[in-house]
Amino acid sequence: MSIAVFPGSFDPITVGHVEIVKRAAKIFDRVYVSILENPGKGSEFSVEDRLELINDAIKDIPNAVSDAYAGLLVDYCRRKGANVIVRGIRTGNDVDYEAMLESVNNRIAPEITTVYLISGAEYMHISSSLVRQLMKIGISIDGLVPNADHKLLRRG
Repeated sequence: MSIAVFPGSFDPITVGHVEIVKRAAKIFDRVYVSILENPGKGSEFSVEDRLELINDAIKDIPNAVSDAYAGLLVDYCRRKGANVIVRGIRTGNDVDYEAMLESVNNRIAPEITTVYLISGAEYMHISSSLVRQLMKIGISIDGLVPNADHKLLRRG
């Protein structure tokens, strides 16, 4: 069974994230959409709220599962039996940042491979931080998140 982990903050999950999950789910038998529990990083939504949003967004992808973890990503991958990390790429800056992370992960866990999926052109401009900014100033996030009508997103 091929198992992959798609890690991120998903604060909140966007249509771009869901596109990556759908594509990864065609390649791997199981895809964990996993939130790093990082109490030191300020998040708009709690881990529980983000898991609820993810579950709503991926409910039609049978081999995708939401989860949260603490600690090193490679340790989490080992616990889940995953030998692949899936990362979405939107810009050149993402490539530079992800290459650095892959280098560190490969040093710690050479048995785990990182696979990059480039976002579709229609999603490259969408980020969770953009969604949060729009929510704060009261601009519609329809089309940017898979579940804009979700009660957690309406509170913003």
